[in-house]
Amino acid sequence: MSRVELISGPERRRRWSEDQKRSIVAEAFAPGGSVCEVARRADVVPGQIYRWRQELRAAGMGFAEVMVTPVAKAAPGGLAMEIEFGENIRVRIPASMPKDLASAVVKALMAR
Repeated sequence: MSRVELISGPERRRRWSEDQKRSIVAEAFAPGGSVCEVARRADVVPGQIYRWRQELRAAGMGFAEVMVTPVAKAAPGGLAMEIEFGENIRVRIPASMPKDLASAVVKALMAR
């Protein structure tokens, strides 16, 4: 007679949506966050979170630190957003700039 083994627990190979991966990675690398703690809560190994971060970066879904500061003076012509790329590169994008042009400028500066 042959032996049959029945495993009734949850399947170990889970499927994560892109939104779930993005959320877990963002939580793990947020200021004050801990990859190990987030991995424990999500029931994954920490290496999986690092792999997801690498995959998101490769897909062009990188993360950037954003700091919001009060504006000391109003920009001529209305509201503007100022972005720093490293120490020496800074761009000010007025609110009136078309979205496609602003996106192209940011992508060009990120490639440097």
